[in-house]
Amino acid sequence: MTTPFCVQRGLVAPLPRADVDTDQIIPKQFLKRIERHGFGECLFFDWRSDPDFVLNQPRYRGASILVTGKNFGCGSSREHAAWALLDAGFRAIIAPSFADIFLANCTNNGIAAIKSTDDVIAELTTRAQNREGYRLSVDLELCEFRDDDGFVAKFTIDGFRRNRLLHGLDEIGITLRDEGAIAAYEAAMARCD
Repeated sequence: MTTPFCVQRGLVAPLPRADVDTDQIIPKQFLKRIERHGFGECLFFDWRSDPDFVLNQPRYRGASILVTGKNFGCGSSREHAAWALLDAGFRAIIAPSFADIFLANCTNNGIAAIKSTDDVIAELTTRAQNREGYRLSVDLELCEFRDDDGFVAKFTIDGFRRNRLLHGLDEIGITLRDEGAIAAYEAAMARCD
């Protein structure tokens, strides 16, 4: 189970880069552990050496929404990338496109990875860069982004992914919804032996 995602209102961090791969999100030297926590401090580790990197800027400290470029999460299929983003406080990532396995890993960990148009991404990036403390609401129930200045943009999301996020269901949680039927089947099979 994950934390249900209905509405996330938070500070927006802009990362206008395309093809951000999982090796940059969480470098290989940090993949030795299997617990899901403690990876936030390693997020974008190599890029953090640049003092001008967006997440080094105090104005984006505590951001929970990341707006980024196309093909975010490409590269290897490491689930650690989603763990690092979540551990660093990100609950929503908005991009024109995502790598398929990364998208699945986000959903399994309760992160709303939401595809949007280039125009919306550009608008959100500009607002986050030009307005100190820019906050956005990502509303999964209404499938829309909105801010305090009247900006509203609709988005679409696969219904199955949306339902899983709204109810905080990872793959195990989905299976456990049928626990009664599974137990009944196992009991019936035990009688057949």
